[in-house]
Amino acid sequence: MRTGLVEPAMERGWQVAVTLTPTAGDWLRVNGEAERLERLTGLPVRDAPRRPDEPRPHPEVDCYVVAPASANMVAKLATGIMDNQALTQVGEALGTNDLPVVVFPRVNAAHARHPAWQRHIDSLRAGGVHLVYGPDVWPLYEPREAPSGRELPWLAVLNAVDEATR
Repeated sequence: MRTGLVEPAMERGWQVAVTLTPTAGDWLRVNGEAERLERLTGLPVRDAPRRPDEPRPHPEVDCYVVAPASANMVAKLATGIMDNQALTQVGEALGTNDLPVVVFPRVNAAHARHPAWQRHIDSLRAGGVHLVYGPDVWPLYEPREAPSGRELPWLAVLNAVDEATR
């Protein structure tokens, strides 16, 4: 995420603030990536809500990017479940006029065949979400059958942000 998304976004002149799900926060703190992101952005990496007496640690947002989004994240976002800091922020953004949200669902073919999946995608589209999704962006493979070392479509995500914020 740092080298594929955050650094290129900053090279485009964007200020970047990172908010993670608790699971992603755990993973990135264990491998030192959260600290690298904090040094790079100059802002704390959030994965928990702040107390009411604490100041907001991030500036006002012009666009939210959810990338990569797990099938679980997409399902929760589409159904309005806001059970962690990241989902709360993006869920609020979906209810805010003129605040773009870009989502890249990093899923496999089995996720996409789930009976609820298309409803989730349709719900996000109806909410105005800019989806970075489709076989031209992220071909779907069966679980554990994708080529190893496959790069995430960071350029497509960055371009979607450019388009969403015009």
